[in-house]
Amino acid sequence: MVICADELGPVIPRTFPPAPAWSMDGHRIKAELDYSRGPEKTWVYGGLRPADGQALIMTASSRNSVFYQQFLQLLEDANPTGQIWIVTDNLSSHNGLSTRAWLEDHPRIHHAFIPVGACRLNLQEGWWRIFRKAALATSQLNSRAKPWIWGRPAPPTRSLRRRYVYLL
Repeated sequence: MVICADELGPVIPRTFPPAPAWSMDGHRIKAELDYSRGPEKTWVYGGLRPADGQALIMTASSRNSVFYQQFLQLLEDANPTGQIWIVTDNLSSHNGLSTRAWLEDHPRIHHAFIPVGACRLNLQEGWWRIFRKAALATSQLNSRAKPWIWGRPAPPTRSLRRRYVYLL
């Protein structure tokens, strides 16, 4: 089983002013976002199985080895049989001493690190974009999941083409 894993964050909850209304000239009032970096920030750990498009996420208050190991345990619990290959970047929490020691106790899990500066090779990066657009709703995305493929699908072939012949 191959799982593409990555962290998203920090994700910061944003609040909106009171509900928008219509202005005197008939235009909708735009609500500006309040932005703050405080203790309410959170990280989202995500794992995508390209074979069937299913994903698993976990939130954490910070990005460190302890939370990464908890995420690996969730991935192991969600995939009870066979070897698990995790495709991820070479972050210190992924390759640190405590994580390597944890992996020795879990021989089914193996890491495959992507090269530095090549995050586009991790399919989880593309899934994050869809995740943000779906308002952070993994269950909705998993209900319509399909296998992931590299690149764009081939354009459909047109079997009936009109051909015009000009007669002079």
